Amino acid sequence: MLQVAEEAFRGGNFELAAEIYGSELAGLPQPERGLCLRRADALARAGRMAEALDAYGAAGRLGRLRPEELRELAESFALSIRDKELRLPPWAGSGGAGGAEGEGLGDPACCRPPELFACPLCRRLLCEPVTLHCGHTHCRRCAEPGDCGRCHRPRRPAETAAAAAASPPSPAAARPRVNVVLGNLLHKWFGPESRARRLRAEGDALRERQELPAALEKYNQALEMAPCKCSLIAQRAELCTSMKNYQQALHDADLLCRNKPHWPAIMCEMFFPAFENVHDSLTAPFSSRTSHTRLKPAFLSSINTQSAAEDSSIAGSSKDTVFRLTKTPSQESDVFRSTDSPVSHHVLDLYFEENKKSLGAILSSLPGVGLKRKLSSDMRDLQSLDVPNKIPKKDADVLPENTAVTSGEIPTTLVDASDFECSLCMRLFYEPVTTPCGHTFCLKCLERCLDHNPHCPLCKEKLSEFLASRTYKKTVLTEELIVRYLPEELSERKKVYEEEMKELSNLNKDVPIFVCTMAFPTIPCPLHVFEPRYRLMIRRCMETGTKQFGMCLADELKGFADHGCILEIRDVKFFPDGRSVVDTVGVRRFRVLSHGQRDGYNTANIEYLEDKKVEGPEYEELVRLHDSVYDQAVAWFTSLKDNMKVQILNHFGSMPGKEPEPQSNPSGPAWYWWLLAVLPLENRAQLAILAMTSLKDRLIAIRRVLIFVTRKRPR
Repeated sequence: MLQVAEEAFRGGNFELAAEIYGSELAGLPQPERGLCLRRADALARAGRMAEALDAYGAAGRLGRLRPEELRELAESFALSIRDKELRLPPWAGSGGAGGAEGEGLGDPACCRPPELFACPLCRRLLCEPVTLHCGHTHCRRCAEPGDCGRCHRPRRPAETAAAAAASPPSPAAARPRVNVVLGNLLHKWFGPESRARRLRAEGDALRERQELPAALEKYNQALEMAPCKCSLIAQRAELCTSMKNYQQALHDADLLCRNKPHWPAIMCEMFFPAFENVHDSLTAPFSSRTSHTRLKPAFLSSINTQSAAEDSSIAGSSKDTVFRLTKTPSQESDVFRSTDSPVSHHVLDLYFEENKKSLGAILSSLPGVGLKRKLSSDMRDLQSLDVPNKIPKKDADVLPENTAVTSGEIPTTLVDASDFECSLCMRLFYEPVTTPCGHTFCLKCLERCLDHNPHCPLCKEKLSEFLASRTYKKTVLTEELIVRYLPEELSERKKVYEEEMKELSNLNKDVPIFVCTMAFPTIPCPLHVFEPRYRLMIRRCMETGTKQFGMCLADELKGFADHGCILEIRDVKFFPDGRSVVDTVGVRRFRVLSHGQRDGYNTANIEYLEDKKVEGPEYEELVRLHDSVYDQAVAWFTSLKDNMKVQILNHFGSMPGKEPEPQSNPSGPAWYWWLLAVLPLENRAQLAILAMTSLKDRLIAIRRVLIFVTRKRPR
């Protein structure tokens, strides 16, 4: 259901997504923070702000909210202003009509990559893509901290997360590996964008380590090769502010405001004002331009939990410059109104008036995001700073629109089926699965390799932890790319797979044979499977849906006996090392017509055996014989010592009752096979009786055995 909710969210059906998340939360004994956040996001996108704020508040009570977790809320507010109050055209890719999780509040449409290649967390082009245990792909830096941005599941398997608390993971396991296939595709399909994205990520890492000059150099290098520069310039402006290079920061901000005045990220600054701490002297260049207008932050006063007097003072000071939106000459209109514009008051009335406390609590919980900011000492000394007389002119006053592949479909000349080829079967990926070491294989190919060796077939890295989870999730992005760009090749590959499954599901021809012990109809037969060939055989029986295979005794000349019993799998329990215990029960007998092999295990063409039915006097004689032998069997079992009876009952269960119609089952009464399984007979004698198609002959044979064991029983 969570997957359905994610699909609904990506498809713009936010009401359905919110409903599903709410249902899932209601079924949990304790609320889950990730689900609370996802429900809040869906409610915000659906325009149900009051409920959304309650949901964000619930998530905040489970753990301190981070600014990036309010992305959907902030964007929903900004888009509401844009669409409802300013009457602007719908923002590309947003709103209820097809809004996707891949769209970014932080980046305008021209900077956003195709939806498939957007990281679910940072929403930018994937950088060093890593595929998590759940099958979703993120940037490596985004994937390291915690849960998946799509399904909100832990990055590591649940089975190993508990163990990780006791023993910290190895450095290799702690740092996710780059998905080799997807990394190569990004380099091939998005060359300049991918290089710029990597430089930007390196700059982000340097910025986190407070190596600001080095970070600035990385951003400048990224700007030189990025097809679209909007979001990079915005990020450089933030960095320049941190470096106290305010003139460059304002130049970058001015450039963005004049070229992207309706960018939701810019509009969202109304909720978190960018220039609230900037000295008046620095905002003067903006004030001197008639094309700049100001939006009053009156809504801040309404959500402030302080006194009404403080609210009044904030509202009274709202005429000071807080944030400005810029228009190009072609956009001169009254779309953006003066400081007396009722825009913010309208939003206030719509969303905040009834939710002061909840939103105030949410915002106040964010580190560094206060409802009232103090003028820092750095700002007081602003006028004493030396700033460059010249502003670098390498960025044009008009930002170029993105003309690279990011804005459309991948050219067919770049799409090559060999880029999606499994290195094991040398065919197109079918149900691709990526290992923790970053290599991708077909699911069935990987499982067969792990049957023999718990190491990656390519790099030989140990995959014991991956094998222990037994839940190999398909790599969603790789599969989506194949579906979109290689539909014909996928259709052919699927056809081959379906033909293989059809062949494997035939229960008359090439039936898999487990060569081990005697098995009988209706009698349970537990098996311990550890050989690689039988791991494959059992898995195929489950995949085809037949859940059946044959059991035969070994034969020195032929490999296995000419008669056996079909077993049906009732349950399989896997161990971390790949072994399994298979619970089976006998279904019907068969005779082998020809022997064969497939992928290491035995197969056979078979025909099924059924008892020959009799009528009239022969049937009456059969009923009398049946009742007599049954009574004899009960008397024998009753006479056994208690310890022997307990052992038999523990292994085979209770003896089935006498059936009123001996010929109702094609293989005869169930009690007979139970008795044959518990009697101390050699396998060859049991096999001879199993092969008989006359119930009368089998009853006579078992009566002789009962007489023999009764006479030989010690007194």
